Amino acid sequence: MEVILKKDVEKIGKAGTVVKVKEGFARNFLFPHNLAVPATGEALKKLEHEASLKSAQNAKAKEEAIGLQQRLSALSLSISALTQEDEKLYGSINVNDISSALKEEGFVVDKNLIDLPEPIKSLGAYEIPIKLHPEVIAKLKLWVVKK
Repeated sequence: MEVILKKDVEKIGKAGTVVKVKEGFARNFLFPHNLAVPATGEALKKLEHEASLKSAQNAKAKEEAIGLQQRLSALSLSISALTQEDEKLYGSINVNDISSALKEEGFVVDKNLIDLPEPIKSLGAYEIPIKLHPEVIAKLKLWVVKK
């Protein structure tokens, strides 16, 4: 029996895909748990329509992300911090600090999109990747300077 998955099902498939499963599995597990619907002609047309809408939304989001990427790549952001005598920071610069500095410059970027593996603990210039879209990554130039 062919079904269209409404949600990701482990070892079966991802949401929105048409998969072939045994009739008993579909009737006793997938349908009662609202994980799938039968692959009828109407359901397949609805799936195609939703896929085209989703691809259009994804294209629009990617276009916006590319525009933001170009603006962020042209930006050189400076964050001043208190330092010790050996030029190490008293604290550290983390994702929240970078996000708030970007907000002051007029860029609204979610802190979860900033890819900072560990907090910055010394002065210098850094290139911070920001994942704006699965296919678009902006490189932000960040200068950590003495206060």
